[in-house]
Amino acid sequence: MLFVEVVRLLLVLVTALCGYEAGHSIGGSAGPTIGLVLGALVGYVSGGVVGRLLDRSGSRVANTFSGIPPGELFAGTLTGMAGFLLGAGLSVPMLVLARSPAVWPSAAVLAWVFTWLGFRIGAAKGRQVVAAAGLTRILAPPVEPPPGYALLVDTSAAMTTTLLVLGRYGLLMGGLVVPRFVIDQLHTLAAGPDLAGSRRARRGLESFEALRELGVPVHIAENELPEIDDINDRLVEVARRLGLRLATCSGIVKERAKRRGVAVTDLRPLAEDLSPDYPPGEQLVIDLVRAGDHPRQAVGYLSSGDMVVVNDAAHMVGREDVVIEVLSTKRTSQGLLVFAQLAQRPQPAGSLEAPSPSAAKQGS
Repeated sequence: MLFVEVVRLLLVLVTALCGYEAGHSIGGSAGPTIGLVLGALVGYVSGGVVGRLLDRSGSRVANTFSGIPPGELFAGTLTGMAGFLLGAGLSVPMLVLARSPAVWPSAAVLAWVFTWLGFRIGAAKGRQVVAAAGLTRILAPPVEPPPGYALLVDTSAAMTTTLLVLGRYGLLMGGLVVPRFVIDQLHTLAAGPDLAGSRRARRGLESFEALRELGVPVHIAENELPEIDDINDRLVEVARRLGLRLATCSGIVKERAKRRGVAVTDLRPLAEDLSPDYPPGEQLVIDLVRAGDHPRQAVGYLSSGDMVVVNDAAHMVGREDVVIEVLSTKRTSQGLLVFAQLAQRPQPAGSLEAPSPSAAKQGS
């Protein structure tokens, strides 16, 4: 309420003085008094409305930034002070040129608004402000885990399900570090025309959010290194500078990392060891979500997100809980590919694997 009353008081002063000036210019002995009273009434009513609106906005901002680290709060204070000085500086010409008593309350309103805006900007961009002031080590120390404990992730690793599986079972204690240019590349692939690549890129972006919900630290590294044109060399150089192990599914990245003496983990053999074994003849339960690339084929997805191609099942597209029988499996760059047919003698549904609804939607 204090904030609201201060705003109301300032607006009452502004409108009362404006009314006084207006009444004085009209003329007459009662004109200034009437203008003063009317201006004060208008300011009292409008000040309460404006003050409450600003107070509610401030409460929403406070709730939004309740988890701001101390360094960023300090940055908000710095930018708030800078906003106050800017508002006061903009008020100087008005104070010098105008002779009206209403100028001083107007200058106070201007300085208050710029202070409030400065604080909000500082709270939102606090880490950059602290870094620009050279106070990063004191107020906002790096949140990256100690070198050697985290994994630096490239685009190929992000587009697999291996990291999500490791995080789900608590095997990513050091967390992940993802360069900003890797995030940008994933967004580009997700919006691209290649359906398979787009699906895998979206899955990679969603896996970062899922890992955060599981308590795995996922940090975005802002090391752009624009002086290095090749993105693979750039990735290796970021890993070298941060002292982190590089996780990849790319043979090129693996080779260059070894050449530069950077520790690297190839997730491809790990994914093969972790992937479920579906021997020929095993029966599974899946949802058939779309037609295949060849005639009479239907496509479904396992709970892991791996694709299942079912022969002679195009007429069952759209059906759920379809019992299929595995014919063979093939490891591809996009994961495990299962070839199957409709089961001739279905087993009881309770003994078979069924994918989660989210995996089926993701596959579609």
